[in-house]
Amino acid sequence: MITVGCAGFPVPATRYFKEFSFVEVQETHLSLPGRGTIRRWRREAPEGFRFALLGPRNVGQEGFRVGKVTETALESIEGVAEALQARTAVFVAPTEFNSTRTNKAVLKDFLTQVRERFDTVVFEPSDGWNLDECDDMAEEAGAIVVRDPLVQELSKRKVAYYRLHGPAGHKSRYEDPAIERLSAIAAEAGHETATYVFTNVDMFADAKRFKKALKDG
Repeated sequence: MITVGCAGFPVPATRYFKEFSFVEVQETHLSLPGRGTIRRWRREAPEGFRFALLGPRNVGQEGFRVGKVTETALESIEGVAEALQARTAVFVAPTEFNSTRTNKAVLKDFLTQVRERFDTVVFEPSDGWNLDECDDMAEEAGAIVVRDPLVQELSKRKVAYYRLHGPAGHKSRYEDPAIERLSAIAAEAGHETATYVFTNVDMFADAKRFKKALKDG
């Protein structure tokens, strides 16, 4: 099963809900969405729609060390997760979080504990990490490591989570050959389930084109 969505709502939620069945909520990264917004999303979302939550930024700033700051941050998104029936949390490593032995041990402990709160825990490492080594560590913790299928090898796991940041960064868009290539990669990947999240400036249009390419293929 392939799921396609965007990082946040690039268009009004009512329009978005007509196109996709999944979204990665970005508001939880810096603060929290308002209660009214959460209720509206839940009310307007079609049956079966799934929400994922982007983890609080200060968790990464704390180096993923379990402590008061991290615990408070995780508690803050648990209420949102409950209201939206969100079972997936995504954590992005800051640039300075390098793949040292200490960081690997700290991260494994963090992911293991968060896995007790969410059914699916996703980690996106910063540049410089060996993705296979990171994936092995995450698997032991019950978590998933993010990859970009257009520039990195596919995940070998049965359940995969991919984030697409744009071919030349956030402000770039994917041209048709890239979308066609991505569709072919996704069709041949062989995962039991795979989630593809577009995060670039043209995410809505690019994700729609990707969905169409999958259907046409």
